[in-house]
Amino acid sequence: MASRFQAVTLVDSPSYPNSIAWSDDNLIAVASGHLVTILNPALPFGPRGLISIPKSEPYPFGVVKREDLASGCLLPTTLSRDPRSVRSISWSNLGMAPNFGCLLAVCTTEGRVKLYRPPFCDFCAEWIEVLDITERLYDYLASIGFEDPDSPPSEISNEPVTDHGYLDDPSDSVRVKERKRKRTNTFGVRNFGSETSCDQISSGSEFEGDGPPKSRCTKSEGRKSSNQIVPAIETRGRPSKKIPEVCSLPLITADQYASRSAMLSSLVVAWSPLLKLSFEICGAPENNSSNCFSLLAVGSKSGKISLWRINAPQYYCIELSVAPTTVELIGILKAHSSWVTAISWALLASESSSPQVLLATGSSDGSVRIWVGHSEEFMKSTEVNNAPFYPLKEIINMCAVPVSVLSLMPTQSLHKMLLAVGRTSGAFEVWMGDTSMKKFNKAGPYDAHDQVVTGFAWAFDGCFLYSCSQDNFVRSWSLHGCSLSEVPIPSSSPGMRIFSDIPDLFISCLGLVVSPSNLAVAMVRSFDVNQLDQMYEARLQKAAIEFFWIGGQQKDILSNTSLKFDIEAFPGFTEKELVYWESNILWALKQYKHCDKPLVIWDIVAALVAFKRSAPSFVDHVLVKWLSISFVDVHLENSIGKVLQHVCKNLCKASSRQLHLLNIICRRVVLSELKADEINIDLLNLGVDDANCSQDKLLNLWMELLSSSERELRERLVGFSISAYKSLASSSSTSEPGYWYPLGIAQMEQWAANNSRRVHKQAKAVATKMITYKRSRRRKLEGKEQCSYCSALVPFDSPEFALCTGLDSKGQKHKLARCAVSMQVCPITTPLWQCKCCQRWISNLAPESLFTMSQHYSLDFNSSPASSIKVASKPLCPLCGILLQRSQPEFLLSPLPV
Repeated sequence: MASRFQAVTLVDSPSYPNSIAWSDDNLIAVASGHLVTILNPALPFGPRGLISIPKSEPYPFGVVKREDLASGCLLPTTLSRDPRSVRSISWSNLGMAPNFGCLLAVCTTEGRVKLYRPPFCDFCAEWIEVLDITERLYDYLASIGFEDPDSPPSEISNEPVTDHGYLDDPSDSVRVKERKRKRTNTFGVRNFGSETSCDQISSGSEFEGDGPPKSRCTKSEGRKSSNQIVPAIETRGRPSKKIPEVCSLPLITADQYASRSAMLSSLVVAWSPLLKLSFEICGAPENNSSNCFSLLAVGSKSGKISLWRINAPQYYCIELSVAPTTVELIGILKAHSSWVTAISWALLASESSSPQVLLATGSSDGSVRIWVGHSEEFMKSTEVNNAPFYPLKEIINMCAVPVSVLSLMPTQSLHKMLLAVGRTSGAFEVWMGDTSMKKFNKAGPYDAHDQVVTGFAWAFDGCFLYSCSQDNFVRSWSLHGCSLSEVPIPSSSPGMRIFSDIPDLFISCLGLVVSPSNLAVAMVRSFDVNQLDQMYEARLQKAAIEFFWIGGQQKDILSNTSLKFDIEAFPGFTEKELVYWESNILWALKQYKHCDKPLVIWDIVAALVAFKRSAPSFVDHVLVKWLSISFVDVHLENSIGKVLQHVCKNLCKASSRQLHLLNIICRRVVLSELKADEINIDLLNLGVDDANCSQDKLLNLWMELLSSSERELRERLVGFSISAYKSLASSSSTSEPGYWYPLGIAQMEQWAANNSRRVHKQAKAVATKMITYKRSRRRKLEGKEQCSYCSALVPFDSPEFALCTGLDSKGQKHKLARCAVSMQVCPITTPLWQCKCCQRWISNLAPESLFTMSQHYSLDFNSSPASSIKVASKPLCPLCGILLQRSQPEFLLSPLPV
């Protein structure tokens, strides 16, 4: 039986499948009842974020006669009294939020879909609402009169009505609260030109006075609503309230009301992968948006899916949430004839420049459909009624068992995909498809569970599938060809913890998700309240999130391998388990060679640190193998000291992503006992006196490797900046939002001069040519800086920090932080970006090209590339490669990628 290595409780219990989601910036969101709880898996007992679900007013799309309330199509709505809770959640990809973070889409049981962003500049625990998708959909449907283009026009009566039928409380239905709309923003559906900004939307609804609010719909012609008679009506348990005798809402039939309600009753939301188009395809970006975008699919009770294109911000900011985002409705897809209950996305690699996007949809009638679309068509889509998706495969369930969950998984092979389909009966099947040949093979069905399948999670490139159910069972499956076989979840885990305060009295599992590096799995499970202590436990604990290690998952392809050292030194692990751990850690590290994958290695670092406490020689063995393969291309059977010396000589041949991984491993695993500031100081003193760094020879070698790696990255940044400076110096180009501009050239020259013995000869030659170029052009860079506190001069002594000279010989000297990108003194009047790994500060973002370099930058001062003139910038640490953040108080939630 697998044992969790950490767990944390929740104040409310989930009620729907897929109630847990893991973001690209290492945050976990859980749909726990009336709340969305957001926590950091690296600090599960630390601060949390919250999204509370407010009560929503019904949309005023018409009224029906009182006798129609008991009709078959309206009776379920009339009798419905579902508690207000969260039904579905979905994280966007990294880079969709104004601070480069992730947006969270939330769908409630009232059918509302809203988008939320992290409160990075609001200093609060409650996440900020940025857009109401359902309201935008209502605006569009109201503009076309709620007419289905595939159906004949319906007859709508505009006669005044005195005998209304209300589906909710009478006072609530008539007293529809007017939401003031601000029409000048970048949010809005293109087809009807309604736009609203982030700040305007997040401010919420506004009301006037204590009297009855204005009606949301437009007034009928010739009607004077100001002279309406408002009689008093007694309601049970409520004081007498007034309703208007004549309502301006149109009278519609029961079928029309049910149809309109189904269109706006959302059930499930899902974000697509981040799509990026070249400027040749999409043209110049409008409304300050970039060429990167993501699609949000919203499934409803009508069987239709509304598709929303949401552009990523052109530039990122941590001062204010003013980075604009464009939202457009690109299509409404008639996917099913019944409720849409599950949606899943996948991005397939293709030979063309426009990748294929797969969309899988499941319905309550048991049908599953797979759709395909192309990125360039999403930008050209102008007709909402013609969604840019084409049917690829339809799966019909003969028993009409509703679909509860779907999970698409692209494989390493071109045009290949995997699809897991879970049903309410507890059975599931897996489909393996080739999109180019349109061939699909089925594995299953498997009667794996006794109740509803509530979650799927693929791991290790589709080799393993994890399923969970409302019967409280979580199972692991291994895929071999066209068949699945159940395998046990690894029982031995590094860093085992015991939680005596969390009872093991669970009744159901409502979702599970795999960590970014596939070494851990998190699941949310509800407690059996009847078995909890009613005085204490039942009041505070409704559900829990459990974390399990899966890094030791067995793989048959490694059955003949073995370790090269004594297994008796590792109590609690068999030899095969350690072999699988080694293989999976190396596999996870290898996945990050792709620059498109966000650098979030919390689970890798946590596993290595846990092994380091009990089996340090195993960690050395894994690191030696990784360093040999990544930096030398061969496996060296030497000691770790010789390997470190060999790697230190080959850093110039490594990619920037490999150097970033190396820096994180050095700081967070090997030097985990030291604080970031201590490491930075030791790195500065390393070249002066190696004895001050550490008395341990091996630790000193790691410090030398870290110093060389960071110096290599700095040298690449300096070379790129100097090369771009010449291209920009001859023109009048200035820094534009979203683009990088070389700053701190004087400080970079001084850094190259101070490190002349360590930098490459090519960099010194370029610096010399730069000085000659400035003299010939009579250009002079202002390298003198002044202290922000006393206006004294600040000399350049270190790229980490600076000390001012003071106003006089007895004056106080102030210590100032330097920007890790430009090496200039950071301003004290504006917020700064911060790296959670090395604890450095950044005031000017680094160019995106720095993070995609495959080897040492080829400096050519005489011919700078044209791409160096305009280079996009992302808030990533130039020395660690992880997401930069705004410094938050310790009692507020912050992502921790490492």
